[in-house]
Amino acid sequence: MLIAEFIFMLLMLYIGSRFGGIGLGLVSGIGLMIEVFVLRMPVGHAPVDVMLIILAVVGCAAVLEASGGLKFMLQIAERILRKHPRRITFLGPLVTFMLSIMLGTGHAVYTIMPIIGDIALKNRIRPERPMAAASVASQLALTGSPISAVVACYLGRDVMQIPGLENITLVDILLVTFPATLLGVIAMAVYSNFRGAELDDDPEFQKRMEDPEFREQITATGKTTLDEKLPKEAGIAVGIFLLSLVLIFIIAVFPAIRTIGEGGKPISMGVVIQMVMLAFGAIIMIVSKTPVAKVPNGVVFKSGMTACIAIFGIAWMSDTYFAYAMPSFKEAITDMVNQYPWTFAFALFAVSVVVNSQAATAKILLPVAVAIGLPAQTVIGLMPATYAYFFIPNYPSDIATVNFDRSGTTKIGKWYFNHSFMVPGLIGVIVACLVGLGLARIFI
Repeated sequence: MLIAEFIFMLLMLYIGSRFGGIGLGLVSGIGLMIEVFVLRMPVGHAPVDVMLIILAVVGCAAVLEASGGLKFMLQIAERILRKHPRRITFLGPLVTFMLSIMLGTGHAVYTIMPIIGDIALKNRIRPERPMAAASVASQLALTGSPISAVVACYLGRDVMQIPGLENITLVDILLVTFPATLLGVIAMAVYSNFRGAELDDDPEFQKRMEDPEFREQITATGKTTLDEKLPKEAGIAVGIFLLSLVLIFIIAVFPAIRTIGEGGKPISMGVVIQMVMLAFGAIIMIVSKTPVAKVPNGVVFKSGMTACIAIFGIAWMSDTYFAYAMPSFKEAITDMVNQYPWTFAFALFAVSVVVNSQAATAKILLPVAVAIGLPAQTVIGLMPATYAYFFIPNYPSDIATVNFDRSGTTKIGKWYFNHSFMVPGLIGVIVACLVGLGLARIFI
């Protein structure tokens, strides 16, 4: 019966994934009601702590976007890329990686991706090389970002119950995940530098170039952000936003700052991130004189709210099932993971493919890690495996990248799974996990 109920949960996740976005969370609500009222499972815990962090971070980042600060950052990134065009296959992924690290979301990729493609085309570099890697890098980076939702999950109450992680800090996690994911990005950039035929030798591209309309489209002036004049407040907004990240690091490094009262416990970093993001979002809004009505209209706000509702439904439904089923599953899973700890990576990977969210994957499986007593180093070292939704090319950033590549070299193959993101994604995640497991033994 438990296996049948598990299959039912996966079916609801699959149905939700066909709608995508908010639909994923809403359909999970149907699954939750059936679990509780039909299958008689006790109600699990809603992911309130993660949702609050998402709301705070998205609020601050959305104000940054509305103030022109995000466009300011993108202009800096574009200048770097255009200054070294022949290195676009390495610099493109590194730029999207750093943007995601700073913003806690990979959705800035929509603006920078056409620029990466334009630079590649103008230098006769196969656009698939930098573009596919850049899309993957923008998502792989999230486990190395101090303000991402997935990192917040690993700072939550669930993880604190794992022996060895009772006093885990944000800095401890980032010492593992930032270099691990960075090396993963570099590894897939090295691979990408040699993938596919050169444009001049690509028969499919050359055949397309025989079409005058297609040739005109390729040779036309490309997209750029450098022509847009931004107000001086945009640069100030970026400075304030970066200051908020510095403050979060300082508070994380010195627990005494967040210890209130004699003998009191330090305030959790999840709560600290919420407070800092809310406060600095307000400071950016006031200093830059950003109209409040403009904030909800940006890409960051819309994508963030979509993620929040998706995680709400997914994690609540999944927690209800796993809390109910874990006593029966614990012995079998414990034996397998104790003998082969790395197998937990496959569980993370498989769930991520289905739910299209690193934070939701963490919320679903971290309670499992607690229940089976998974080693602390394994839990943190395998964090990059929460990103696997490149496997099925239906994630918005991947679909957008395919559409942004005017040359047609970045594509979804005839057999669906032989798409441009598969090999870079596998290389990035595998390298990041291997490096993460090694670093976790040192720092955790």
